[in-house]
Amino acid sequence: MAAKGQREDGRGPLDYRAISVNKGFAPNAEGSCLASIGKSKVLAGIKFDVMAPFADRPTEGVVMVNAEFSPMAHPEFRAGPPDAQSIELARVVDRGLRSAKIVDTENMLLMEGKVQGIFIDLYVLDHDGNLIDTAALAAMGALQDSKVPKFEDGKIVRGSNSGNLKLNDAVVCTSFEKIGKNIMVDATDAEEIASSGRLSLSTANGDLICSSQKSGAAGFSKDEYMQMIDWSFEKRKELLSKLG
Repeated sequence: MAAKGQREDGRGPLDYRAISVNKGFAPNAEGSCLASIGKSKVLAGIKFDVMAPFADRPTEGVVMVNAEFSPMAHPEFRAGPPDAQSIELARVVDRGLRSAKIVDTENMLLMEGKVQGIFIDLYVLDHDGNLIDTAALAAMGALQDSKVPKFEDGKIVRGSNSGNLKLNDAVVCTSFEKIGKNIMVDATDAEEIASSGRLSLSTANGDLICSSQKSGAAGFSKDEYMQMIDWSFEKRKELLSKLG
């Protein structure tokens, strides 16, 4: 059906399902957001900590993204260490945030030998396709919700608040699936199974493609790639409106 350009839920090829963004969902986190696209749900939580800087970047802070797939989210998910799918999800979200320099890591030095670390944990609660776009929304919403705790006497003061986390922009991601000769956004789980390849494009600053991730065996022509870039900027406006 999808190979003929038709979708079971009646959407057009460039139509997203219903999108929801709920910031501040987990009050005990230092920033959180529950994002859903259709039936897919991802919860993002933020935690600040003190870290030793990397040797080659002694004054820069650190942003790290981790993803966990709950066994209750999909029949094929299993408990245990991260698998290839969860690692890919975390890397795609991480790459978009880093490439766009959403967080100014160069101004996260706390004191000599100590920098601020921002840990973004993604929890997949329900999977019905397009986890990448959903997780990217959740991560961005959680960063926008983040309150930076105070740093005193060489340590983080939990429960304190020194102000909102300063962000340079907002990053969103649009993922395209190729089924037969047709390309569509926001694929369901069934459509992803039928897909021969995916391209995820993260956008920032209105006209910047800050990351691109391809998976699957399908190839994309130059014309297809350029068309997906144009579509990703169109979809960016829709996704940004949900972040507020």
